[in-house]
Amino acid sequence: MCNGVKQDKFHGRVSNSGRICNAPGCDEAGEFRAPGAERPGFDGPGTYRWFCLDHVRQFNSGYDFFAGMTPDEILAAQSPIAGWETHTRAFRPDAGIDQAPRWNDFADPLEAIARRARARKVDHEAAHEAARRGFNPEDRAAFEALGLSFDADRHALRRRYADLVRRYHPDHNGGDRSLEDKLQRVVKAYDHLRHSPAFR
Repeated sequence: MCNGVKQDKFHGRVSNSGRICNAPGCDEAGEFRAPGAERPGFDGPGTYRWFCLDHVRQFNSGYDFFAGMTPDEILAAQSPIAGWETHTRAFRPDAGIDQAPRWNDFADPLEAIARRARARKVDHEAAHEAARRGFNPEDRAAFEALGLSFDADRHALRRRYADLVRRYHPDHNGGDRSLEDKLQRVVKAYDHLRHSPAFR
């Protein structure tokens, strides 16, 4: 590792870093990283504090990962699939634009920020194009839920609706009811667009 910093991969010690333990009054080397006051979120990967061995042990003995969480949040965090849930972009309430980046997926936090900025640009351009064509935000959300471009006609709308109903309806996929939420969004989007005065 550069700058003479040596990291012990087995127990997390980072020696020769020049850091001092963050515990008040301690002058020992800060060789062990611990969560800081700010958790990973919208504004960045969070902060860390550094302790000597004795103080990191003390910190760990009193650390509560679930502090500040609601019972529902705690239950979700304990799920075996926590962090593995995936949603198609069109079916997210915010289309994935304003969600905090998954910082651990990026080697460089700036890369995560740049990707989010690109997504916001694409979203802004889509909003501008929708407005130019006379579509309101509800119209645009319906197009996205159905995966249709703004130049789709009523024939394309009906064809896409039929395809998605066949894909998501329990009667067509062996009784699987796990896709009912998507089916409801598709039905709602179709009903909205076919009655929208802006959609011809």
